[in-house]
Amino acid sequence: MNIIKKLIFPVLALVCLNGFSQTAYTVSSPDKQIVLSCDIRTNSYNITRNGEVVFRQSKLGLVRADEDFSKNLTVVKASAPKLIVDNYSMIYSKKKNISYRAVERIIETKTQSGKKMNITFRVSNDGVAFQYEFPERDTDIKKVTAEATSFHFVEGTKAWLQPKAEAQTGFEHTNPSYEDYYKTGIATGTSSPGANGWVYPALFKSGETWVMLTETALERGYSGTALQQHSPDSEYKVNFPQAAEVFTNGVATLLPESALPWKTPWRIIVIGALKTIAESTLGTDLALPQKKIDFSFVKPGNASWSWILKKDDSTVYKVQKKYVDLAADMKWQYCLLDANWDQSIGYDSVKVLAEYAKQKNVGLLLWYNSAGSWNTVKFTPKNKLLNHADRMKEFARLRGMGIKGLKIDFFAGDGQSMINYYEDLLEDAASNQLMLNFHGATLPRGLQRTYPNLMTAEAVHGYEMITFSQAAANRAPEHMVLNALIRNNFDPMDFTPMNLYKIPNIKRATTPSFELATAVAFLSGIQHYAESPEGMNYVSTEVKDFLRNLPNSWDDVKLIAAEPGKSFVVARKAGNKWYVAGLNGEKLKKVLDLDLSFLKGKQAELITGEVGDDSKPKFFTKKITVNSSGRIIVPLQENDGFVMVFN
Repeated sequence: MNIIKKLIFPVLALVCLNGFSQTAYTVSSPDKQIVLSCDIRTNSYNITRNGEVVFRQSKLGLVRADEDFSKNLTVVKASAPKLIVDNYSMIYSKKKNISYRAVERIIETKTQSGKKMNITFRVSNDGVAFQYEFPERDTDIKKVTAEATSFHFVEGTKAWLQPKAEAQTGFEHTNPSYEDYYKTGIATGTSSPGANGWVYPALFKSGETWVMLTETALERGYSGTALQQHSPDSEYKVNFPQAAEVFTNGVATLLPESALPWKTPWRIIVIGALKTIAESTLGTDLALPQKKIDFSFVKPGNASWSWILKKDDSTVYKVQKKYVDLAADMKWQYCLLDANWDQSIGYDSVKVLAEYAKQKNVGLLLWYNSAGSWNTVKFTPKNKLLNHADRMKEFARLRGMGIKGLKIDFFAGDGQSMINYYEDLLEDAASNQLMLNFHGATLPRGLQRTYPNLMTAEAVHGYEMITFSQAAANRAPEHMVLNALIRNNFDPMDFTPMNLYKIPNIKRATTPSFELATAVAFLSGIQHYAESPEGMNYVSTEVKDFLRNLPNSWDDVKLIAAEPGKSFVVARKAGNKWYVAGLNGEKLKKVLDLDLSFLKGKQAELITGEVGDDSKPKFFTKKITVNSSGRIIVPLQENDGFVMVFN
């Protein structure tokens, strides 16, 4: 429910031109620590935190084909500051019940020819968001050709950024799919290695202040964006997708276009300590509210999955039945059948398998090719989801077979028509009570709030890459710690983690206890585990029971400690229990001194492991108590991890 209340604030930083025309305004967070100031005369804004500059003069505005809204604007009206309160719930996320509070001001502007654009600013205790709106009514289609928006950091800021791959590169022309390594701790102003720029979320540190940039609430009238390749003087501008990033089996719209009225996505700037960044929910706070659809069929959970270790040859009935049995034994809710199941097993036999799985309280998930000429992937099923009629026919068939969801792979990027395709899939799937998992895909950008049947999305250089090469396995510890903090911060991430036994032809760089900790550290509506029935035979009963009892969703989160790429320790609450997971991303032994004062006097079971031959995972469990100081000491080996369970 949205509640809007007026706040009585003194109007700050009033700048008058020619004695009457005010062009500068400020908006302060409820706790007054973050202040945004904007000046419409120069189409710019700046942000301070506790009096320290976070963004210096940064640009506002965008350009439509019929009008330039990035300069020569005049203020028509500016609203008084208002407190916006939005209380909402998430089926699966870092928090279940969320209360968003922010101070809002709307600046109504017009161009010299009289065309109108509003800029809405919202400042919360954890950051700033702004959105452009064209409020006039016009059935003619308007097109955005450029966005002037920029984020201008102060000198000396460091960045953790992931390059966006060039469209139509990579395996069978399947890029961009947000599957690269982060450039870590680089100087702002460093150019991306490719022309497609940097993806969201993007993490920065300026002095003692951390900043994360992302976007949300694309609706159907906008494309996904990124940050431009070059950022001279540490000023990052918004980048639109490349020409090939479109849905090609229909109207292949690339850049944003819409009739009026029309709103753009929210530009989100999370600001504060690293703890503030990791606990922020701004990515869903500003997402579009849940659609008025019955989502009672959505059930978060965990899944077995053969392909991650056994690849294509494992997609046969006999093997998949074993993975159904694995899921049942581990009390996991799902089993995923990967590509070519329609050929190697067939619809009729999959229906039989679904009936067998149902008797064991396991639901089946099936892989699909997103198809279309944007990729040349041969894997099937394909060409079955490209229009509404075909989707509804296929989805109805799957529902009749007892299938619970689909993994849809190999999308084309961020063009407006491709963003629309994601929503079309989600709406038609919801009407058939099917959950979806997008792979080879873009960042969800809060779409899981609008459509809770979006259970997860890849958009990460995930575990399958570790199974392909030793080089990827060697980089995995740092890479997984970075993704836990950055990529997974707002949106579900299908990294497909947790291999406890071994990977064929690959030597893991991580310890078994590191792998176990990813089951808590990573967030996904459905968590697909990288383990086999054979591998689980080597795992202790205590660890199996831990996994059997692991919650399927979380109520709350607290960041305990983190350093990008080096360590990540998080506490997650479910019911009356707290789970604490820690990851060491470095090839260094460490002794962690953790502040768990919120659990003072509580007893926990600590699970750690032993470094050594990863073909024989060894775990140790012991009881620990948080003493009167509220601190716990946990020694870790190289690339090691741990979990704690507080009852």
